Amino acid sequence: MKIKHLLLFSFALVAASASAQTKKKQVAAEPVIGIGVTGVKATPAAGATAAASADVPRPKLVVGIVVDQMRWDYLYRFYSRYQNNGFKRLLNEGFSCDNTQVDYIPTFTAPGHTCIYTGSVPAIHGIAGNDFIIQATGKSTYCTEDTTVQTVGSTSIAGRMSPRNLLTTTVTDELKLATNFRSKVIGIALKDRGGILPAGHTANAAYWFDDKSGNWITSTYYMPDLPQWLKDFNAQKLPEMYLKLDWNTLYPLNTYVQSTPDSNKYEAPFKGMTAPVFPIKTAALYKGNFGMIRSIPAGNTFTLDMAIAAINAEEMGQHPVTDFLAVSLSSTDYIGHQFGINAVEVEDTYLRLDRDLANFFVYLDAKVGKGNYTVFLTADHGAAHNTAFLGDHGIPANVWDDGEALKDLNKFLLEKYKVDNMVISLANYQVNLNYYVINYMHLDKEELKKDCISYLEKQPGIAFVVDMKKAQTADIPEALRTRIVNGYSTAHSGEIQIILQPGWFTGHGSGDNGPTGTTHGTWNPYDNHIPLVFMGWGIKHGSLVRETHMADIAATIAALLHIQAPNGSIGHPIGEVFLAQ
Repeated sequence: MKIKHLLLFSFALVAASASAQTKKKQVAAEPVIGIGVTGVKATPAAGATAAASADVPRPKLVVGIVVDQMRWDYLYRFYSRYQNNGFKRLLNEGFSCDNTQVDYIPTFTAPGHTCIYTGSVPAIHGIAGNDFIIQATGKSTYCTEDTTVQTVGSTSIAGRMSPRNLLTTTVTDELKLATNFRSKVIGIALKDRGGILPAGHTANAAYWFDDKSGNWITSTYYMPDLPQWLKDFNAQKLPEMYLKLDWNTLYPLNTYVQSTPDSNKYEAPFKGMTAPVFPIKTAALYKGNFGMIRSIPAGNTFTLDMAIAAINAEEMGQHPVTDFLAVSLSSTDYIGHQFGINAVEVEDTYLRLDRDLANFFVYLDAKVGKGNYTVFLTADHGAAHNTAFLGDHGIPANVWDDGEALKDLNKFLLEKYKVDNMVISLANYQVNLNYYVINYMHLDKEELKKDCISYLEKQPGIAFVVDMKKAQTADIPEALRTRIVNGYSTAHSGEIQIILQPGWFTGHGSGDNGPTGTTHGTWNPYDNHIPLVFMGWGIKHGSLVRETHMADIAATIAALLHIQAPNGSIGHPIGEVFLAQ
């Protein structure tokens, strides 16, 4: 993995250096007029103060990096093992908002990416979960599914996606509007939702990974055919190459002192393995399943390879207006779900990601110019400790089986109303009622909700059960009230919100959210507290401990770029991060 990645990266650096030299020759005779859309002089990575200019001062490129399932404390849990130019560079040159909170529940991937880029919440932008039930019809819908478009780049149906379910603009949309659509905006992620939702409605492209073909694909929402550069990139068959290299620890196994022993009951092995231990022989295990790249650190490397290819081919950061690349690193989420947050696999993943980020920043320095781009790094949500791990250390925790709870609740309601399947789902920690049956039987919905709440309140592991429409006056802590209100989409959320006790999360059997591994979705700090670091053009060095919010990110980037905030934004610019202009 290391050799091939360095080859790819070296090639990118050579191209970037050549481009920089050419640019230097072209502008040598031109006056230096400051930093911004017409700026020609590289400045320190801490940012730049704009001189007098006819143009609005802006960076040449904004790069948004979302590390899926990255807990805030990972910045510091593995700090001593990070090299100087990855996470440490972000912290030592950039500005860290150390108390950034998610504004809503439930805390899942799709609403997280959406909130980061819209500055809005599910109550407004409509992305109420990865999957949600359209309350008017009872139909379960995937957040980015779109049956009106077709896959581009594969024969699979994985490309039948678009941002059409998103009801608001993104900061990337607002950049396009502000520059009369001259800015280039591209979204990239292994997960479709991680590439599509940040890129917004007006993006030049969003690309995601197709397990069937092993290719990066898109949909006809964006284009009729893949660009030639992407066809060439896909032709390299990098997923297969990375999988054939296996996964071993970056450093000697006995140095992973921040993790539990390599083989333990809290982790789930890959299919074909008897125990979750290193080395993980992916070359023998993947057997043509290219999707396995998602669940190893090389998935992040592969994503950044793709980001470099896009920047090079699309000449991002080389235009007279600001371009925007939205990158989501998905493998951290797959690995966290499978192994839990205390595993050697997770520690190794972040050490490898640190190295990849360092390489990526060096590439950006050479290609765009150090000080000419702005980068921010954040997460869509965190993750809980494995419940069995907590229990073994005397900390209250358990799994709430939402599948069994649904059966028991419907059984309870059947006894009273003589009607079965009154509740469709408890997904997203919400009670989704069967309106077809309720209306057909002329039942009293308010009475039914009271019965559901009364029953659920008595069940183990449940702390609060709240009628969504009465959340503002619910007898619960204010922080929970606000998050429930913000997370309630009348069109896409259930009628009742379930709040579990700390340390509890939904799950059933083994797998990513049962006795092994972990999951997320709750209001608790382990899910709700995310990293947020800005670095580069216009950003000063420092840190902040006052409370900031996920919804503030889009507003902050909009203020940095001197553009309008997204049309559903409820966030506020974090003024402390800016250099004085």
